[in-house]
Amino acid sequence: MAVEHFQTEEDFAKLLAEDERSQSSGALCEGVIVAIKDNEVLIDVRKKSEGVMDINEIQDANGDLTYKIGDKISVLITGSRSGRPLVSHKKALRKVKVRQFIENYDENADNIYEVKIISKNKGGYVGVNDDSVEFFIPRSQIRDTNIGAKIKVKVLKVNKDEGTIIASNRRIVDTARKERAIALENITKQEGIIDGVIKKITSYGMFVDVGGVDGLVHYKEISYKGPINPASLYKEGESVGVKILNYDKDKKHLSLSIKAAMPDPWTDVKDNLSVGDTIRVSVSNIEPYGAFVDLGNDIEGFLHISEISWDKNIKNPHDFIKEGDEIDVEVIEIDMDAHKLRVSLKNLLDKPFDEFRKAYKVGDVVKGKVVSTTAFGAFIRIAVNNGSVEGLLHNEDLSWDRNAKCKENLKIGDEIQVKIVKIDTEKQKISLSARELKDSPISQYAKTHKIGDVVKCTIKDIKEFGAFVSLEGDIEALLRKEDVNDFSALKIGDSLEAAIAFIDERKGHIRLSVKRVDIQKERDTINKINAQDSDRISLGDIIKEQLA
Repeated sequence: MAVEHFQTEEDFAKLLAEDERSQSSGALCEGVIVAIKDNEVLIDVRKKSEGVMDINEIQDANGDLTYKIGDKISVLITGSRSGRPLVSHKKALRKVKVRQFIENYDENADNIYEVKIISKNKGGYVGVNDDSVEFFIPRSQIRDTNIGAKIKVKVLKVNKDEGTIIASNRRIVDTARKERAIALENITKQEGIIDGVIKKITSYGMFVDVGGVDGLVHYKEISYKGPINPASLYKEGESVGVKILNYDKDKKHLSLSIKAAMPDPWTDVKDNLSVGDTIRVSVSNIEPYGAFVDLGNDIEGFLHISEISWDKNIKNPHDFIKEGDEIDVEVIEIDMDAHKLRVSLKNLLDKPFDEFRKAYKVGDVVKGKVVSTTAFGAFIRIAVNNGSVEGLLHNEDLSWDRNAKCKENLKIGDEIQVKIVKIDTEKQKISLSARELKDSPISQYAKTHKIGDVVKCTIKDIKEFGAFVSLEGDIEALLRKEDVNDFSALKIGDSLEAAIAFIDERKGHIRLSVKRVDIQKERDTINKINAQDSDRISLGDIIKEQLA
């Protein structure tokens, strides 16, 4: 069974001899374990009754006992309970450690140690170092702290007779504060580049040690590209060159900058780059609203989503570009004061309207998709290289039914076949028609009727300029006011005869004239009379010739 001993038997013997005259609290003893009951260990310390010690004093990390009944063990008398002495083996070991520390103490050394706080009392705190040496830190020499905290202390005094080490944390703090004040005074006077070491990286920047003073490099002060994640470029412990931006005495805040310690790349932009220039860039970061592009030399430009494609309905930049792509773009804005540069990708691509004009002409039939409907028609998207164009399908061009409306008959997303009826190059507008892909009722009617034919019609509606009438087969025609002898006498539902005066098969228009019927009837009557007169003259001439 393992037994913990002092560094030398002489160490303990010497200390024991010093304490033999006192068996009171705080004295070292050598005892013998006489019993182990439940959580207590009974030890013969040559007093009227055995000393009592907690069992965990002789257990290892696994809970196994390190001593047995009959073993000699060094203990420290710590007090009494119910007339029985309370003892501690661990405190005995620590007392020996303290005595050994005091024996080797050199008051001329810096005597600074890191300790772990293990207990607290009215007078202050007790801490132990890695060698299990106990240090007492008076309340006046330390700020409130927690059990288990690790702090640095400086030894103020050792008491050989009492076996105590008095230490101070405040002395360390005050010294560090004075040293920092001196370092700050020296550093803030420097105007050039200062070498620093990165101590901590956060989401908002980096803390950099410059000559014993920590300053903050905000993430906006790392690169001329703008706000950047410091962890993507640097590691803790890395050396960097910085410049001092400001020191706030009230907040004791030192602001540093890495980019201020580097040449300003925007000087080259001012001298070598102009709006309209085409440059090669690399896509560095893509956001829902656009992409950031790297020009090199720590300069970044912005490619807005509207400048990626001529397609007005682009939803995601990832559909057109990806991070790492090298692309050619045109410089469209340079703001030297704000250090901002905007570029365009679409400006270097052929316009979809020009591509459309190359691929199609008036009269061509194309497929498109409904993208929106309005009170006057629908906009149809037609795909071309580098994007798409939109043409207008007016309500009157949807169907030969004059009452048909795009909003009522089409849905967004519907695919529809249309005919190109007009391309306005100057205004870059395209007119489409769906009804021209079908024979109009007028075309069918025109196969059996021609201009001059007299037809029967019924008045359907009367307007100021004329009347709309229905023909055979529910064909609609217009009877203009000037083509009727007595327009005011017309009533809805009247039936009358009229002559076909005009037929436009493409537009689906038929115009009638009542006056033309009257004229034609007069001509027919005159022709008949003329024909009858001609017959009489010829017969008389024949009789005269026979009587002669």
